[in-house]
Amino acid sequence: KRIENQTNRQVTYSKRRNGLFKKAHELSVLCDAKVSIIMISSTHKLHEYISPSISTKQVFDQYQKAVGVDLWNSHYQKMQDHLQKLKDVNRNLRREIRQRMGESLNDLGYEQMVDLIEDVDSSLRLIREKKYKVISNRIETSKKKLRNVEEIHRNLALEFDTLQEDPHYGLVENEGDYNSVLGFPHGGPRIIALRLPPNHQHHPGLHAGSDLTTFALLE
Repeated sequence: KRIENQTNRQVTYSKRRNGLFKKAHELSVLCDAKVSIIMISSTHKLHEYISPSISTKQVFDQYQKAVGVDLWNSHYQKMQDHLQKLKDVNRNLRREIRQRMGESLNDLGYEQMVDLIEDVDSSLRLIREKKYKVISNRIETSKKKLRNVEEIHRNLALEFDTLQEDPHYGLVENEGDYNSVLGFPHGGPRIIALRLPPNHQHHPGLHAGSDLTTFALLE
């Protein structure tokens, strides 16, 4: 009688299977018999025992010779039928590819030509949609990069304007006797000029009497 409890059924199956394989091994060793056992559990797991001196295929071959039955013929025929179907599919696909390229059109009738034109038009629409989508994505990415660059430029310009508006320290460009903020154009010493507040105490040795103070840069 079938064991209804699934856990008990699996435990019993495992124990009986191991016992059966043990007996098969003893029979193979003691009697020099060729033993092959194939078992499939209720959970569709495969378990197999085969004598060490033979393979499963050899067992089936000897079985075919003993009973005069070809076990592989029907399977081989199914494989041949499946292979032929795959060849037919491959041949049809190759023909369709050639027709879409404008070749092998002589055997097509009017209705087939119309269907081919509709298929090609549909394929072209899909390709165009994909192309436009790729272009749109690239344009959007470029716009984002441009916005980021513009934002960086605005921040830098704002920082520069803030520095120029500082009442204590301001760069002097081409004012008075100074040719440049960075230095004289004909090999003279490079200097930087700062505008100091009126109440700033001048350092000894620096030019006083003006709100402009120059510092020579070390070479």
